[in-house]
Amino acid sequence: MQVPGRPLITIACHCIDCQRRTGAPFGVLAYYRGDQINIEGEAKRYNRSSAIGNVVETFFCPECGSTVYLKLAKQPSLVGVAVGAIADPTFAAPKWSVWEQSKHHWIELPGNVQRFPQGD
Repeated sequence: MQVPGRPLITIACHCIDCQRRTGAPFGVLAYYRGDQINIEGEAKRYNRSSAIGNVVETFFCPECGSTVYLKLAKQPSLVGVAVGAIADPTFAAPKWSVWEQSKHHWIELPGNVQRFPQGD
């Protein structure tokens, strides 16, 4: 997958589904306009409903099982790329932190991040 430099926004999500999806205390996704990225190769898709009923399509690498990207039905023009799949330790920190109501108490994100008790 090729992505342009900066995403529209990068979001840390602490929802229970992202915790389970990543096997970590939260997931981080960088959102780009779909027409800005080039997706190549095969991906396995898993559909689910978010905690508030929105459809989420998650795409995994069929070889290693890692989340590569996801799409939200309510934002069809955007693609959320898993920051871990970008594999760039200099990638900018998230600007938003969502579903903080289920955030692990020991997670500390930068002070300038916008925080939301829920998400969508």
